[in-house]
Amino acid sequence: MDANEVRERMKIPRQAMGEQPPLERVRNFFEVPLGYTEADAVKEAQRCIQCKKPLCVGGCPVNIDIPWFIRLIAEGKFVEAARKLKETNTLPAVCGRVCPQEDQCERVCIIGKKGEPVAIGRLERFAADYEREHDAAMLPDIPSWTGRKVAVVGAGPAGLTVASDLVRKGHKVTVFEALHTPGGVLMYGIPEFRLPKKIVQSEVEFLKRMGVEIVLNAVVGKLETIDELLSNGYDAVFIGSGAGLPNFMNIPGENLAGVYSANEYLTRVNLMKAYQFPEYDTPVIRGRKIVVIGAGNTAMDAARTALRLCPDEVSIVYRR
Repeated sequence: MDANEVRERMKIPRQAMGEQPPLERVRNFFEVPLGYTEADAVKEAQRCIQCKKPLCVGGCPVNIDIPWFIRLIAEGKFVEAARKLKETNTLPAVCGRVCPQEDQCERVCIIGKKGEPVAIGRLERFAADYEREHDAAMLPDIPSWTGRKVAVVGAGPAGLTVASDLVRKGHKVTVFEALHTPGGVLMYGIPEFRLPKKIVQSEVEFLKRMGVEIVLNAVVGKLETIDELLSNGYDAVFIGSGAGLPNFMNIPGENLAGVYSANEYLTRVNLMKAYQFPEYDTPVIRGRKIVVIGAGNTAMDAARTALRLCPDEVSIVYRR
């Protein structure tokens, strides 16, 4: 790419992504961002100047070859871009939505030194969605069985990623999940309007097609211990049980009716579909004035979820 082409590409503004208007989305649980059109994706991909030393790759926790997959999008090769992503990322449709790109790959993007960085996350989402919507997912080549079996405890993002990596190496993998649905925090923690459940389910189904076995309603430590798994034919165990227990403040009144941990509140609404009560019989108390203590990602998810359940007022209390 010559200097003139680089200058022309750097003149292209970052492409906006359509989204539900605020006054509409606050009344529903549908996904807020609407995604790129094909034309928007190609235009945004053309902003990438294909650096000789791409810092974005080093900024990605799983070292996706970002310039390569973006170049494929710029050339209109959307399915090929998705397959390139899946060489190193098991869950591109998920990561394209909830991975903190602004603090990782996009933060070190060279284009971002003088303007807005290339929208790497949005392009990742676009490629993965395009592949799924066009039923173009292709299974990777799986080597013959090595003779090794691995048990994975927990079907959250960590467990699913490990299972994918291991099955690609020829090992047999069984994932044990305590809940009735795989996905972990992707299913019970992140609201539907940020990460639709059908996206997670699609990624899980792809892993099953690769040969990963998933056993639900299986609480390791109760039904079988780690030692028993190792004695029953598994060569190794990966523990990806997550950090799902709440951390209370130990103050008077926190055990009263109507006081929820964010974990329970989001699980009831997201996974148990309390927002569709009485169609789903897992209601939450819907107060008229809601207070959320904390202002991290989980607190914000709880506040935005509460707002959609139509109270009069939602407030956030933060110590800093």
